Amino acid sequence: MPQTNLEIPNMPSGFVPQKLTYEEFLREYDGQYAEYVDGEIVSNMSVTEQHDDLKGFLQALLRFFVEVKKLGKIHGEPYQMKMTFGDKTKGREPDIFFVSTKNFDRVKKQYFDGAADLVIEVISPESITRDYVDKFDEYEAAGVNEYWIIDPHRRTAIFYGFDTDGKYKMLSINNDGVFESRVIEGLWIKTDWLWQEELPDLVEVLKDWKLV
Repeated sequence: MPQTNLEIPNMPSGFVPQKLTYEEFLREYDGQYAEYVDGEIVSNMSVTEQHDDLKGFLQALLRFFVEVKKLGKIHGEPYQMKMTFGDKTKGREPDIFFVSTKNFDRVKKQYFDGAADLVIEVISPESITRDYVDKFDEYEAAGVNEYWIIDPHRRTAIFYGFDTDGKYKMLSINNDGVFESRVIEGLWIKTDWLWQEELPDLVEVLKDWKLV
């Protein structure tokens, strides 16, 4: 359960009443926006325009950064991240996730096998419980080294990483509202960027990063 004082309401699960193996799911739902949770399908994951814009902004920025630095690759929905817990399999579609170069051998055609190095979820009204609770627990248990929860409605950005006990703890944001990733070397973001009515120009951010 995440360390946050935010109230998390009960939301509809969106489960489709059918049981499939993960291989059957990959065949039947190839390229679709759907997740696999212990044989059941989570679909109808709608998003707002604000969610789509913010996700696109972050994905473009991070992709440029990691490719220029040759640190890895950025992926996102509908590409799957497959996690296995004993005899249970969960195929999630993070909004954005980072795979470091050392883990390229786990990149498969239809899914990434195991926990990504970094996962980012941008909250939509229907995803509150799923992102704050279900995925928090799964990503922690699977070993996702850094988990960002970006909530544009509440204007909150919460960053998690592992403590010495192997549990997620909230990572600090400095007094200027800057967060520095522990996973993507040299990457920092200003949380104020995320709440602007018009998101920052990509080139201006790249100039701040001294990449152009």
